[in-house]
Amino acid sequence: MGARFARIRPIDVDHARAALPRAFGRSWGERLLRNALLALAAAYLGYLLWTFDFSPARLYEGLVSPNGLFVIAAQMVSWHGMADWQYGEIFTALGQTVAMAFIGTLIASLVAIPLGFLGARNIVPIGFLRFGFRRLFDGLRGVDQLIWALVFVRAVGLGPLAGILAICVSDIGSLSKLYAEAIETAEKKQIEGVRSTGASTLAVLRFGVLPQAIPLFLSQALYFFESNTRSATILGIVGAGGIGLQISERIKILAWDQVAFILILVLAVVALIDTLSKWLRLKLIGREAARG
Repeated sequence: MGARFARIRPIDVDHARAALPRAFGRSWGERLLRNALLALAAAYLGYLLWTFDFSPARLYEGLVSPNGLFVIAAQMVSWHGMADWQYGEIFTALGQTVAMAFIGTLIASLVAIPLGFLGARNIVPIGFLRFGFRRLFDGLRGVDQLIWALVFVRAVGLGPLAGILAICVSDIGSLSKLYAEAIETAEKKQIEGVRSTGASTLAVLRFGVLPQAIPLFLSQALYFFESNTRSATILGIVGAGGIGLQISERIKILAWDQVAFILILVLAVVALIDTLSKWLRLKLIGREAARG
């Protein structure tokens, strides 16, 4: 073994390096380029931190100042005058939030069903038409719900209607895309079986595609209802009704104990809806799919 390695000459190593440069690591030029890119990225990150005044001193001040996070947290866990809290307004607004999420998700899921068929490759063979619907879906879901809420608050005024419309428009884009993908995964055998009976196109969709897609439709709608319950809380802060408006009003008067109480209620409602949603999805599409 030693004699075999002893016969390897420096010129042999040079030839091997020329033939297989990657086996000997990166070249000096590649290492220089990598180090230059890393240095540039570090410099850009430092510039951003400096621009945004992201400094330890400011973070420390945000924690310990009279209006800092530690003081806010202490006020959140110290509840006073609970007998005078406006529980009726709080629970009414919480019910509005859940109703906004439910109505918005319901309308969006119903509108998304025909749009999903129009965006499915196995239903609409015309490429440019399908492409147009797909881009419509991208446009609707590409704008955040908060932006839609600001638009509809301006259009229809303050209140839950603006929140419902914001949830509905945003979810139409997202659910239509998901529904189209679910329709595209439908098994061809069942579709061909219905078609072989001489059924019309609508009958094929009704009896060949829908029975396969409906469980997925319902599962996705349930998930969006759960998600929209959280989103509706934020929408209320910009005037779209619901519990978010109650949170915003109490933050303005520094009633952090009431803010904490409302947040606990929101978390409890979201957890309850999440549990029910998972149970229903388990019944609809099975254990493994519900986990995914």
